[in-house]
Amino acid sequence: MYKNRADQIAEEIQELVFSRSFQDGERLDEIRLAKRFGVSRTPLREALKKLTLSGIVEKIPNRGVFVRQPGPIELLDMFEVMSELESICGKLAAKRITDIALKNLHEANSKCKKALKKSNPDSYYLENELFHKIIYNQSGNSFLERETIKLQKRLEPFRRIQLRFRGRIEQSMSEHEAIVEALSSGDAVGAECALRNHVSVQGDKFHQLVASFNIKENY
Repeated sequence: MYKNRADQIAEEIQELVFSRSFQDGERLDEIRLAKRFGVSRTPLREALKKLTLSGIVEKIPNRGVFVRQPGPIELLDMFEVMSELESICGKLAAKRITDIALKNLHEANSKCKKALKKSNPDSYYLENELFHKIIYNQSGNSFLERETIKLQKRLEPFRRIQLRFRGRIEQSMSEHEAIVEALSSGDAVGAECALRNHVSVQGDKFHQLVASFNIKENY
């Protein structure tokens, strides 16, 4: 999938946050960042806007843009809601998905497999994102689709970094197979459960995620 310069810059800034080159609460200087990436401030501001939507940064009026990492409880709450939204999408899609959409879902899943074989988590994420959006759309509920995409964008950096954990892409691919099978057979309960399990973050997986962002687990 094609990525414009703003998308690339957004991902690079995410990487800097992941690597702790930018700390939580740190102000991002537009002039310095534009110089660093060799771009004008227009694509940089577009990148920061994307990051604001994902929640990795926060724009404070008259002050600037600051790195923002959610606390562990907030992060867990968001994933809990995301897993429920996706499970509802799956339940509805099992009853409403068209033959064309099902074909597109299989194709998206095949591209995920190719990314897995190449051990490319970023490419996998992009194809995985399309895989999920097909399901949102086929829920047949436009309000649900919009709200789910909104939260998907909010959680993008956290879902993306999960794929770098050892064995996670293989596990995700296995979960995809269960989702596709349930949707293909019209199994609403199966699709609902498969998607809830696929998106939920619990136990060691959650602690890994928190550690990756250097978030203090002060519950």
